[in-house]
Amino acid sequence: MNMPVNNEKYQEIISELTLQKIALIAVSKTKPVEDIRELYELGHRDFGENYVQEAGEKKSEISTLVEWHMIGHLQRNKVRLAVELFDVIESLDNLALARELDKEGRRRGQIIRAFVEINLGGEESKSGIAKNHVASLLESVAKLANLRVEGLMTVPPFRQDPEQVPPSFRELRELKEKLSEPGFPNVDLKELSMGMTHDYPVAVEEGATIVRIGTALFGPRGA
Repeated sequence: MNMPVNNEKYQEIISELTLQKIALIAVSKTKPVEDIRELYELGHRDFGENYVQEAGEKKSEISTLVEWHMIGHLQRNKVRLAVELFDVIESLDNLALARELDKEGRRRGQIIRAFVEINLGGEESKSGIAKNHVASLLESVAKLANLRVEGLMTVPPFRQDPEQVPPSFRELRELKEKLSEPGFPNVDLKELSMGMTHDYPVAVEEGATIVRIGTALFGPRGA
């Protein structure tokens, strides 16, 4: 049976983040469209999905006023549909994907907004580009007129104690500062998307501008 949206927790989190001018992406993957609609009726407009097909099914039933973030791995053969569905692609992690996004943006006559996803823990089970390859990717993106990188995103290695996570968040903030110095064209690293239900307060302390929260709002997946 599906759990109702935790209204009380939502109000607590959104009030806290709004005061600090931090955006909340409600991660609605695997959750029914009714849950999205419930948060929408509370005034929420920013949602994150992992899968193109699932997002398409939900978007067809939700107002276009919603901003959709693609937070899962994106395959190149799904770029056209992803660009149609999502306002921001948070999972750019290689040059081939960047070129495909730029190509689709050129076809549509629009600028595609993206974040670079960085795999700070070097975990094989997670997508994301290695930290030492990011500068090279941004140099290449600078030549792609229909793609704009607006920030960095990461999913750090899970720790039972969230206080063990700060080095990853701090590392991403420091990397953002370093990569902002060259002033690459088509690159404006104004956003740091990091922190989820388990560790978002720590991410906020370390400079997050966007947090991605699902379980605290919708309950665990499969519930």
